[in-house]
Amino acid sequence: MVTSSWIYDAIIYTYALSLLFYFSDVMDVNRRAKRIGTGLLVLVWTIETVFLITRIIRHQSGEMFSSFEFMFMFAWLLITMSLVINRFFQIEFIVFIVNLIGFILLLINMLNDPTAPSSMGEWEMLRNLLVFHVGLAACGFASFTLSAVYSGMYLFLHRRLKRRKWSDAVRRLPSLDRIERASYIAITIGIPLFLLSLSVAVSAVWIGNRSELLLDFKVWFTILVVFMYGGYLLWRKSFAGMQLAYYNMICYAIMLLNYGLNSISTFHRWMGV
Repeated sequence: MVTSSWIYDAIIYTYALSLLFYFSDVMDVNRRAKRIGTGLLVLVWTIETVFLITRIIRHQSGEMFSSFEFMFMFAWLLITMSLVINRFFQIEFIVFIVNLIGFILLLINMLNDPTAPSSMGEWEMLRNLLVFHVGLAACGFASFTLSAVYSGMYLFLHRRLKRRKWSDAVRRLPSLDRIERASYIAITIGIPLFLLSLSVAVSAVWIGNRSELLLDFKVWFTILVVFMYGGYLLWRKSFAGMQLAYYNMICYAIMLLNYGLNSISTFHRWMGV
């Protein structure tokens, strides 16, 4: 569990899963992924609506709304607006960005609920949040690793075909188009995982009152890596497969360098990673 409430955890996990499916549709039109993402987002909206109504009923006695209720309502309105945009305007990129902001706000807000059960200490809650961050980052790293393997396979196969060197290994490999497509899908999965991981990390820093850690070079280096992988998605249709494969290998090398810098990062020393 990330928080001390299973309802909060259900919202957070479902919201994160919804963002993964939405990003898949943003990068490459995938109606099935969009339907799943929308369904999960509607589920999040429904749970939040019931939760919000419960809170409103509780405050009918005349108590003032706290900052928690205000921020929760704001996050709920963001989801509502994104669903309206998705239904009537179908601007998937805006829907994804709005919900990424809503996810960060909701995560920070839920972990600061003064009425939540106090069975979990603050540091334990932060530790669970950081475990969630590390888990997302590890999944993203695995996706980028798989993409790099495909790119290496692409370079190998392209060179063998160009030199007309046939072998059983070459014949058993899939086509260049299929390899490039698989590499692209792996990156499409890895980027939102890293974005969610960064979102969770920022939330943990904010909750732990360590905002100065956001200036740590490792945070900005990670953002640079995500932008570089984003460039792969943007330039995919403008460059040849060989160029994309080399670019992907460069991105992965920088990713490995980024991982190697953990030992000198103030943020990761605070995390204990």
